[in-house]
Amino acid sequence: MTTESGLPPLDLLIAAPRGFCAGVDRAIRIVELAIEKYGAPVYVRHEIVHNRFVVDELRQKGAVFVEELDEVPDDAPVVFSAHGVPKAVPFKASERGLTWLDATCPLVSKVHRQAERLSEQGRHILFIGHQGHPEVIGTLGQLPDGAMTLVETIADVATLVVADPDNLAFLTQTTLSVDDTAGMVEALRARFPNIQMPRGEDICYATSNRQAAVKRIAHQCDAMLVIGAPNSSNSVRLVEVAEREGTRAILVQRGECIDFDWLDGVKTLGITAGASAPEILVREVVDRLATRYTIREREVEAVAERMIFKLPRGLAA
Repeated sequence: MTTESGLPPLDLLIAAPRGFCAGVDRAIRIVELAIEKYGAPVYVRHEIVHNRFVVDELRQKGAVFVEELDEVPDDAPVVFSAHGVPKAVPFKASERGLTWLDATCPLVSKVHRQAERLSEQGRHILFIGHQGHPEVIGTLGQLPDGAMTLVETIADVATLVVADPDNLAFLTQTTLSVDDTAGMVEALRARFPNIQMPRGEDICYATSNRQAAVKRIAHQCDAMLVIGAPNSSNSVRLVEVAEREGTRAILVQRGECIDFDWLDGVKTLGITAGASAPEILVREVVDRLATRYTIREREVEAVAERMIFKLPRGLAA
C-alpha cells in the first residue's frame, strides 16, 4: 500500500512524557549560566548528561569536558555532572581553591543524604545499581570504603555475605528498571526480613514515568525506537521495557542512525526518548522517517509532568 505521495504509510505513536527531565534541564542550564557568568571556558567533570548532541552543543558554547579534576586549571570554574560525584571531589576542588558548581540531580542528592543518615545509624547499605555507572560511583563515594555493598542482580542477593543481617538497609540507583528493581527488592526482603527500606521511592519520577509511557503504547506497536545514548542507563532501560512487553525495540542516537531495513514490515512505530535526549532529536527522527514514509503521528500521554528544580544560589539571578 502506498499513499498519494507514493510513500508507504507509517503510524507513529509518540510516548509522553519523554525526553528531558527536570534534573537534566537544570544541569544543562547550570553549565550555560556558568559560561555566561564566568566566561569560557567552563570545565565540566564528566559528561554533564549522557547525550552526545547535548555535550557537543555545550562544547560549542565554551564548555570543556574532562574526566578528572586534575585536568582543570587552577583558575577555571568547574561544574560537576548531573549524575553526582564522590564526596572527595568537591573536597579536593575546595582544597585547590577552585570555583565549583554542583549540577547533581536533586533526586540523586536525596539518595546521597539517605546513605549518610543510614550510615550514621550504623547500618550497612546494600546499593542496587550498575557497576561503573557514574551515579553509582558517586553514591558509593559518599561513604568510606566498605560502608556500602553494590548489588547488581538477584543472583548477587543469594551470595551476599554480611556481618549483621539484622542491621541492613538498601538504596537504589535512580535510573533502574522499575520491574527489575521490584524483583531485587523482593529478593532482598526475603533473605533479610529486617532490612530497612528507603523512606521513599529511589527510582526517579522521570525514569518511572518514561517506562510507564512505553508500557502504555508498546502493545499497539510493531516496533519501537528509543532515542538516547548507549551509555544512558534510563534510555537502555526503555528498550528493555518495550522488549519485556513483547515489542522489539532498538536504541538510536539520531535520525541518521535509523536502520530502515530493521523497520521493514512495520506499520505502527512507537517512539520515545530517554531523559537526557532533547526534543529536537525526536523531531529529527520523525523528519528522517518522513523521507521514506507518509507519516501520521499521535502523542499518547501516560502522565503529566510538572516537576521543576531550583538553580543553585548565585546562578538563579
